[in-house]
Amino acid sequence: MKALVVCTGGGIGDVLLATPVMRALGTRYEHVVALTAPRHRDVLANQTLLSEVWVDEGGFAAQAARIAAYGFDAAVVTWATLRSAALPFVGRIPLRAGQARRTYSALFNRRVVVRSERGDRDSHWTQILLDFARALDCDTDDATPAFPLDPRAYAEAADVLAAVHVDAAAPFALLHPTRGIAAARARWPTARLGELGRALGEVCGARVLVTGAADDAAIAERVARDAGGTSIAGRTSLGAFGALAARARVVVAMDSGPMHVAAAVGAPTVGIFALASDEPRRWAPLGPRTAVVTGTYPCPPAHRKETCPDFACIANLDVARVIDAVGGLLRGGTELPA
Repeated sequence: MKALVVCTGGGIGDVLLATPVMRALGTRYEHVVALTAPRHRDVLANQTLLSEVWVDEGGFAAQAARIAAYGFDAAVVTWATLRSAALPFVGRIPLRAGQARRTYSALFNRRVVVRSERGDRDSHWTQILLDFARALDCDTDDATPAFPLDPRAYAEAADVLAAVHVDAAAPFALLHPTRGIAAARARWPTARLGELGRALGEVCGARVLVTGAADDAAIAERVARDAGGTSIAGRTSLGAFGALAARARVVVAMDSGPMHVAAAVGAPTVGIFALASDEPRRWAPLGPRTAVVTGTYPCPPAHRKETCPDFACIANLDVARVIDAVGGLLRGGTELPA
C-alpha cells in the first residue's frame, strides 16, 4: 500500500505542518512518499515518516508518468493548485483527497471543506490538514510536526558557532526577527527588536545570535548591533538552524517557518504574533516547550502581513511581555497561554 502527499506550495511552515499528515498515512500505508517544491527539499530531507521525498520539477507529463509508474493507492494534496491537484488525477491514483469548493476540486474524489469555511477560527492548521488524511480513514493522536536532525546539521551548526567565536559549551539564545515577507524588508522596524534582543540576552545570561535568510542580512545586522549580539543571517542551512535551535537556551521568533522548526526540534520557543490579523491559535508553534505572545497595538483591520504599510505593531512591540514568556519557559513551564 502506497500513499503520496503533495505539499508543493506555501512556505517552510506550511510544509512542516503537513508532516502529521504523513504520520497519519503511515498508520495505513506501508510506503508514504512526499512530493514537494525544490525550495522545500530540506524541510523533508531527513523525515523518518517518509519512504522517499520527490521534488516537483520539470514537465507536468513526466511528473505524472512517474506518479503513475509508482502505483500509488491514495494521495493527499495539502496545498492545491491546478497542477498539484491534477498530478494525482493524471497519475491514476484511485483515492485523491483535497480541498472542496475550488475550481480544481473535481479532480479529487475525497473532498474536504476546510474548517475555516465553516466558521472555525480556532483549530490549529495541523488539524485542518489532518482532515484530508481522515478522509482516507487515517489519523494520528500526535499532531506535532517532525523535523529530524542528522549529524551534518550538528556539524554545520558547530562550524557556524566557531565562525562567530562562540565556544561550543557557551550558552546562547536565538532571535529570529523576520517573517520572510520579501515586500516587507524595506519597511521592517528594527529598533524595538534590538531592545528585545538586549533584554533576551540579559534574562538568559547568554549571547544572542540573530538569525535569518541571506536576504534578511541587513535587518539581522541592525538588530544584532542594537542588541549587542551577533548576526548569523545567511550562514545556516535549515538543518543547521534546527541544530542550533536544539542547543539554544531559548528561541524567540516572529511567526515564521523557523519558529515552527525550533518548536519541532524541542527548543523552548516563544512565537510572536504581533499583528491583530495574525491567528495564533491556528499557527502557534507546536512542541514540548512553547509559548505565544500576541500583539497589543491597535492595528487597522486592513493591515495584514502581506499589505501592512509600516508594521507599527513591531515598532511598538511589548518587550516585557515577550521576556515574561521567555522567563516562563526558562522556569520550566510547558504550554503558556496566549
